[in-house]
Order: sequence, then structure tokens, then C-alpha cells
Amino acid sequence: MGVADAVPGVSGGTIAVITGIYEQLVNALRRCNPMALSLLWKQGPRALWTHIDGAFLLSLGLGILGSLLLMANLVLYLLEHHFMSVMAFFMGLVLASSWLLNKQVGIWSMMKVLLFCLGFAVTGLTALLNPAAGSDSLIYIFFSGLVAICAMILPGISGAFILLLLGVYEYVLDALRDFNLSVIAIFAAGCAIGLLSFSHVLSLTFYYYREQTYAVLTGMLAASLIVLWPGNDLVATAGISGQLIAVLLSVLGAAVIVLFARYTKAPEQ
Repeated sequence: MGVADAVPGVSGGTIAVITGIYEQLVNALRRCNPMALSLLWKQGPRALWTHIDGAFLLSLGLGILGSLLLMANLVLYLLEHHFMSVMAFFMGLVLASSWLLNKQVGIWSMMKVLLFCLGFAVTGLTALLNPAAGSDSLIYIFFSGLVAICAMILPGISGAFILLLLGVYEYVLDALRDFNLSVIAIFAAGCAIGLLSFSHVLSLTFYYYREQTYAVLTGMLAASLIVLWPGNDLVATAGISGQLIAVLLSVLGAAVIVLFARYTKAPEQ
């Protein structure tokens, strides 16, 4: 998820859906509320840790943070020198995931089709927006983190792309690469507040409208193919060999998802 969130056009929420941890993540984040503090006071740290699914959140958070800190340079290199290949691999992931995710929707009704179109339109429209000038003030960085994290948790909408639109993507990535602690701390604070607030909304929609929510998420995931498309000019100039490599990487990405889905189902059989 950390590597995905570092790539404009790719959503960490997409990876959470692909790996089957999306609902667990949303529900765990929802439990991080004032009631959890009350539980800490009355029953102690162990009860709090169990209540918020602390082992899951800690391992996931360390993985995301670690990949962001360690992979920033690699991500920048791959995007600069192998952009089409990176996008092709993620397109394969998304194609296979969209097909598998539609099983969560159940029987498709007209309402669910309309919700799918709504999710598709929301993600598709983000690709049409133009980047802003941005600012390096800490207040603006805090606001950017708050907004971007809401996108990061949604499949199909890239948090990195939102940072790009807000004009702070390179600034934040440079801060992570250079270990600029003041910028990292303010950005992380914005992310934390946005994530904890938005997760409550998502958790409620899953509880009351699970299949309808998955219809929207499937539309958002499918529409991310528009954002991931590297552009006709780049595809044309890549030549036959470059296009063939891109196709093979897309197939590889799809195969990873299919194999992962079979592996995760194995214990249940």
C-alpha cells in the first residue's frame, strides 16, 4: 500500500481491496475513537489493543511507512525511466481486481449499476483536473494530508494524484526522502485526523449498504484504468518491444491477483 500510495494514479485503497483487508482496515480505524480511550481507562491497554485490532493496524502502518521511506527513490526512478511499464503492471492488477470484486456486489440491479457509474464518474473526473500551484506552508501541508488520505483509502482515487493536484506531491516526497521531520509530522497529523474521521463514514456504509458500497467501489476501481493509462503518445513511441513488455507486465499483474485470490481462499476450503 505504501508503494502504491507513492505512485500518482495508484491508490493504496485499491491494494487494500485487492488483498482482501479493506473492510477490516475500515472497521479497525473506526474503533479508534473517544470510546477507545474510555476502554483504556477502565480495562487497560490490552483491552484497548484488542478492541482496535492493534496488531493489524501496527503491522500495516509499519509496512506502509517503511515502504514510503525506503522506496521513495526507487519509485521516482521507475516513474522517470519505466513509466509505461509501471502503469501497465498496475493496470493488470486493477483489471483482475475489478472482475473479482464484482462478486461482492451480489446480484446486479439497476440501482447498483447506477452506483457503479457514480463511482466510475467520480474517479474518472479526477483525471481531468489540473494541478494547483501549491504551497509549502505547514498549514497547507496539514490540509493536503487530510484531503489526500481520504483519497488513499478509496479504491481508484490516488492519494498521490491528489497531492499532485494540490501542488505538493514532490515537496512531500522530498521531505520523506530527506527525513524532514517537521514536514513529515505535520503531514502525518493531517493524515491521521482525516483517516480516523473518514473511516467512520465508510464503516457505516458497509454496515447498512454493503453490496451497494461495493458497487460504488467497483466503479471507482474500474475507472482508475483511465488514470493509469500512460497516454497514446507514449504508447506509440514505445515501439513493438515496449508495447509487448507492457502487455506482459499487465498479464503478470492480473496473474498476481488471480493467484493471490486462490491462495487466500485455500484455508476456507
